[in-house]
Amino acid sequence: MPEVILVTGGARSGKSRFALRRALTYKERIFLATAEPLDDEMRRRIEHHRKEREGLFSTVEEPRNLSRAIKNVPSDTEVILIDCLTVWLGNLMHHYGSEADHFPEIASFLETLKKPPCDIIAVTNEVGLGIVPGDPLSRAYRDHAGNLNQAVAALAQEAYLLVSGMPLTLKGK
Repeated sequence: MPEVILVTGGARSGKSRFALRRALTYKERIFLATAEPLDDEMRRRIEHHRKEREGLFSTVEEPRNLSRAIKNVPSDTEVILIDCLTVWLGNLMHHYGSEADHFPEIASFLETLKKPPCDIIAVTNEVGLGIVPGDPLSRAYRDHAGNLNQAVAALAQEAYLLVSGMPLTLKGK
């Protein structure tokens, strides 16, 4: 039965590196990238990450509809690495506006995670460990991210928190 594995942590905590290593244990791998190249700095980051994965993964770029992307992977896919859920959430908030309180794509994604077509490793940022943000947009983002992370963690068979490159097992193996 396919499993969902959640990998979370702060910025530069080692979560993506940990998730990549885990995904490389599978033969048929998809990297589901959520970033949109909205500025020069992001375009450079995306290009760097593409080169880093070259030859290791088939890459699917999907900034909004993760559920559709997951359902459309080839049938021989063994694992999908999603990097990352919080960037995806930022895309949804940008598309729907900062005042939105519901995102249909999140509901669809969570439904897909209940019966995934293959193992899924989802990377996300833990954004709730700092101070309360000083503006409404940042507080809304933090709240949505926290709710998304909790929902994915509840569906996951395994969950890891990365701190200084070290994985802490939160759930599972």
